[in-house]
Amino acid sequence: MGTRVARSGSARYVPPMTAKDQQESPGPTTHFGFEEVAEQRKPSLVRGVFESVSGRYDLMNDLMSGGVHRLWKQAMVDWLNPRPGISLLDVAGGTGDIACRVLERLGPDAAASVTVCDLTPEMLLTGRDRALDRGILNGIQWVCGDAEALPLPDRSVSAYTIAFGLRNVTHIERALAEARRVLQPGGRFLCLEFSRVVVPVLAELYDLYSFKVLPAMGETVAGDRAAYQYLVESIRRFPPQEELAAKMAAAGLEQVRFRNLTGGVAAIHSGWRL
Repeated sequence: MGTRVARSGSARYVPPMTAKDQQESPGPTTHFGFEEVAEQRKPSLVRGVFESVSGRYDLMNDLMSGGVHRLWKQAMVDWLNPRPGISLLDVAGGTGDIACRVLERLGPDAAASVTVCDLTPEMLLTGRDRALDRGILNGIQWVCGDAEALPLPDRSVSAYTIAFGLRNVTHIERALAEARRVLQPGGRFLCLEFSRVVVPVLAELYDLYSFKVLPAMGETVAGDRAAYQYLVESIRRFPPQEELAAKMAAAGLEQVRFRNLTGGVAAIHSGWRL
């Protein structure tokens, strides 16, 4: 079967790769949820998902997690422990949730600089509007860009965060290498992502909830079942905690550690460019 992906408010069928597709788009394939697609197609498919749900993205996060995602994000900001003068790059942070938390914690006189970079323009527009609603006018900029080819110079930021975005990139290794490239020596990398549940009973309940409840909720609230089916599938394809830590070390990040949240439903990974 193919995958239905919503784009600009309507559902669009994305068929699996055929022999003709391979001839017209030669090269390697990658996963888009449980489907295999040409690597060059994945970024546009991911954009399509987030274009569709951008207006209700945070509402769906609240409903899906019972508000727990806010505690997870707070835990990441706590571990970051931002200081005045920080230059932060928040990747895949379109709705501005992490960026606003950091700036609100530091206050208006902290001389902080935050750049929010996201692949999807609609997500950035949503984030910009919400930041304005929260009275955040200074110290933040919004940039449309790809985590695998960041539009920033080498060694230009002192911290890099990515929350629930790394599983959507085509090449995790390239995104990690880009994170290290833009970090200054002594800079901090933090990733918050859905992960591998480590409590057996919770794992069974989580699977049932994920595959039965979340897509139906996405259809009812966001009008897009396919986007949240992709969400569930992308989580299952993401590397478990130890494997992601090894990829971070291979990319040149050091002092790599991770913390499980809610029994491993999510995890925060930390590393440094030394």
